Amino acid sequence: MNVGIIGTGNMGRILAEALLDGKAVSPSSMTITNRTRSKALEIKKMFEEIYVGENGREVAERSSLIFVCVKPHDVHSVIRDISPYLTKEKCIVSITSPISVKQLESVAFCSVARVIPSITNRALTGVSLLSFGECSDYWKKQIRSLFDRISKPIEIDENITRVASDIVSCGPAFFSYITQRFILAAVKETEIDQETATTLAEEMLIGMGELMKKGFYTLPTLQEKVCVKGGITGEGIKVLENELGDVFEHVFQATHTKFKEDLELVKKHYTIQT
Repeated sequence: MNVGIIGTGNMGRILAEALLDGKAVSPSSMTITNRTRSKALEIKKMFEEIYVGENGREVAERSSLIFVCVKPHDVHSVIRDISPYLTKEKCIVSITSPISVKQLESVAFCSVARVIPSITNRALTGVSLLSFGECSDYWKKQIRSLFDRISKPIEIDENITRVASDIVSCGPAFFSYITQRFILAAVKETEIDQETATTLAEEMLIGMGELMKKGFYTLPTLQEKVCVKGGITGEGIKVLENELGDVFEHVFQATHTKFKEDLELVKKHYTIQT
């Protein structure tokens, strides 16, 4: 199976490198391209057998499974540009959340899927979110198999696309920010230096992930084990309970508002027959 990737920005590159490192795809069977060609060539330096195409049309011509990893408002123009090469035997996959599978099907006359990856997939872990429309059983199986090599693939319904993406795809950035604020507060309020605090926090997160991965604790039981009644941890939890308020509710409200704006921007490009 020949795999193509159109767009090797942040997520396109993460996807390419994860699929290659996870041995889901061999370098010789992958074709990539990017508007700024140097970004695609950077990946080729690591995996010499990759073919760097001149444009999306060349990627589509050489590939049977094509990932479109561009900004939402560019997806329609990319699909329109490569449409002469999208035979019924091929499959196109978008990684952007504002464009539904039905919208993709309205402009791409081949099997269609949407996969929302996470930066955690680069470490061959975390979740990838799958959505299928009128996609052949063959391609459903192939896509699940590919992403099983680099993640835990979970199929989701359309109505939870945004919140699922917030947790899986945006979540690492949110919790990275929170952790950095945690570190800076420690530096401000105590005598610890930032480098030491950062090392301790990073190792704490890695250890916490391992505890859950190995099934020793769930999130609630982990908190229960650390938070001894009348102890220091409990005093910190009280502050969090009192001061966090509705901050996470506001986060989801903000992401959903932006999502609706993105939906309106891309909606004009797609006509869905009902």
